[in-house]
Amino acid sequence: LQELQSSGRERFVLEHAAPFSAFLTDSFGRQHNYLRISLTEKCNLRCQYCMPEEGVQLTPKSELLTAQEIITLARLFVKEGVEKIRLTGGEPLIRPDVVDIVGQLYKLEGLKTIAVTTNGINLTRLLPRLKEAGLNAINISLDTLVPAKFEFIVRRKGFHKVMEGIHKAAELGYHPVKVNCVVMRGFNEDEVLDFVDFTKDLPLDVRFIEYMPFDGNKWNFKKMVSYKEMLDTIKQRWPELEKLPCETSSTAKVGYKVPHFQGQISFITSMSEHFCGSCNRLRITADGNLKVCLFGNSEVSLRDHLRSGASEEQLIQIIGAAVGRKKKQHAGMFNISQMKNRPMVLI
Repeated sequence: LQELQSSGRERFVLEHAAPFSAFLTDSFGRQHNYLRISLTEKCNLRCQYCMPEEGVQLTPKSELLTAQEIITLARLFVKEGVEKIRLTGGEPLIRPDVVDIVGQLYKLEGLKTIAVTTNGINLTRLLPRLKEAGLNAINISLDTLVPAKFEFIVRRKGFHKVMEGIHKAAELGYHPVKVNCVVMRGFNEDEVLDFVDFTKDLPLDVRFIEYMPFDGNKWNFKKMVSYKEMLDTIKQRWPELEKLPCETSSTAKVGYKVPHFQGQISFITSMSEHFCGSCNRLRITADGNLKVCLFGNSEVSLRDHLRSGASEEQLIQIIGAAVGRKKKQHAGMFNISQMKNRPMVLI
């Protein structure tokens, strides 16, 4: 434990000893109770901002975590205080055992939320079974409401399947259905108002996401539309826009609602105003690496330790040491765009 306890951390852990794990508390007192697990690197779309056009070199299957390894690690994290697990990818719903993984996670005592982030292509087909297995929350990525533009952005067909999935989720009682929309200048910033309109008759939370730099997505500052600019545009159309109370650890900036609309909107401002101070999340990549920051390139392989027979105690020490090294905040917009990191699809 020696290396885990810098004095600030030790003091924090002593003061808050009982309820939360020292291993998942970093030296800035952030308690990490939210884990994102990538189930696969594969995706059935090729979104421009996520994956380089030529695709990515996929990790051989034998090096990806098995369902059993995923559950073993999840159990460990939940025991240490993780209350929410989100399954991501690639596209998590193309993993054949996804329903089974959700069912296994559902049995973990102490886990309050099992969520999935999906592109929605396979959602209508799988959602009834996922719901039965214990899935509590859904985020669906959709960057345009124009079918032809959808095909241009994702380099594939499937717009109507995604729309069907969104309606299916609302119909099965997921309230809100979160819709993630990455806003890019010259692509879809002219659709922001249409997306707000989309919340009129459906229980959606449309989350406008500032375009972020990742390896191979040809990021540049001109493409980024800041949340302030989006908000101004929306307020010109709906001056009566209401601000909603917010969750402190949420990545989404304050939510807003047009009065009498069923749904709401919010903003994720990773670029213009980072929210590192309240970050409570950790990530495990499909090949079993722990990332303590989405924008940090340091990773530690939990898979290798697991496969070489590390005990639960050793694994917790390794996780704790990685969390302890987490920086106060990510490098900032200019540095991130220069940094070597995995393409988004591999995170």
